[in-house]
Amino acid sequence: MSFMSFELPVPALSSLDSANLRTAGRELLSLALMDARNHTLFLIDRYEQTLRVQGMQVPLLPELNPPLWELGHVGWFQERWIGRNLQRQQGPRCDPQATLLASLLPQADYWWDSSRMPHDRRWALELPPLADIKSYLLATLESTLELLARAPEDDDALYFYRLALFHEDMHSEAYIYMAQTLGLRLQLPLPAPVPAREPLWIPATRWRLGLDAGRGYTFDNERAAHEVVVPEFEIDAQPVSWAQYVEFVADGGYDRPELWLPAGWDWLQHQGRRAPRHVEQIGVARGGSEGAVLQRWFGQTVRLAGGAPAMHLSWWEADAWCRWAGRRLPTEVEWEVAAHQAPARGFRWGDVWEWTGTTFFGYPGFTPDPYRDYSEPWFGTHKVLRGASIATRARLKSPKYRNYYLPGRDDIFCGFRSCAL
Repeated sequence: MSFMSFELPVPALSSLDSANLRTAGRELLSLALMDARNHTLFLIDRYEQTLRVQGMQVPLLPELNPPLWELGHVGWFQERWIGRNLQRQQGPRCDPQATLLASLLPQADYWWDSSRMPHDRRWALELPPLADIKSYLLATLESTLELLARAPEDDDALYFYRLALFHEDMHSEAYIYMAQTLGLRLQLPLPAPVPAREPLWIPATRWRLGLDAGRGYTFDNERAAHEVVVPEFEIDAQPVSWAQYVEFVADGGYDRPELWLPAGWDWLQHQGRRAPRHVEQIGVARGGSEGAVLQRWFGQTVRLAGGAPAMHLSWWEADAWCRWAGRRLPTEVEWEVAAHQAPARGFRWGDVWEWTGTTFFGYPGFTPDPYRDYSEPWFGTHKVLRGASIATRARLKSPKYRNYYLPGRDDIFCGFRSCAL
């Protein structure tokens, strides 16, 4: 089955997926929104090819959403904050409780408001057929683009258009790691192996952590910028590789409770793990570590290069490896300092999301943006990840960006690096 697509001018394509989208004006933002929708529809088309026979149904798992629910939610979110929001030009000053215009679909709020529809109930919903949801996405995007064409060229007026773009990009990445969880066929290259570099020594500094409002789009958990004293530290130049992780497994790392925090050991026993998620075989290979790991990659078994970053690791596994190695996870400010100051010395990031030792909280003076569920509900329970993954759109990649998940999540494309104690 074919999918709707929006024609994009060729000269603009190179600028649609770059960090500049945080400050994009109307014209570039309009093209980027079309690009994001094309990417979403391409991915749902891949799902349809595989899951058509079972009616697009997937198992009820805590890390998944039903594909049709995910698709409708993307359109609903854009319509809720732009097409139906009479205060859209006020940006982060918008009142989230203000009266909204009616949706194009009468039951849209019931179906797709993630704040009101509990996760497990999403499997029991009688959602519209895929063709109708695609039509809804077309209509809501057309409305968005018409309103954008008349919007003022300032950060407040463009705030929700940028938010809708990044929100859709996040859900596109979720479609990709959900396909990996389900074993669906997608063409996504594995992270390439890189030569191991010696750890980097970063001198003590005073660092301005976070971002200030008024310089393009910022997420609420990135604000406000504040100065942090950072003592000197040593940090890995690249994420921990499979070759390094294999040694931990071979040394009985999954059988030694002294290497795990109590909650991590409980998680491990509950999961019944003897290796990271999706790994079918792991061990020290003859003559070195190359070829020591076999992993399921979008439904196929592949041999992983020893020099590639270890991936699909929970925070608990990352922390246990560090204890075994006599090291620790970096704090998020250490990671950020190194990402800014040490690229020329070999600091490499962007292949996997990287767990840090930092628990997710707001920065001093945090105030939530109108989309209240984005950050504040997860304070104190989630761990911060930094960087990006092979599935992350480039316009979301920033050394300032804060990702966050529960410590047991290992379905995302996540790994870690370490620091000296």
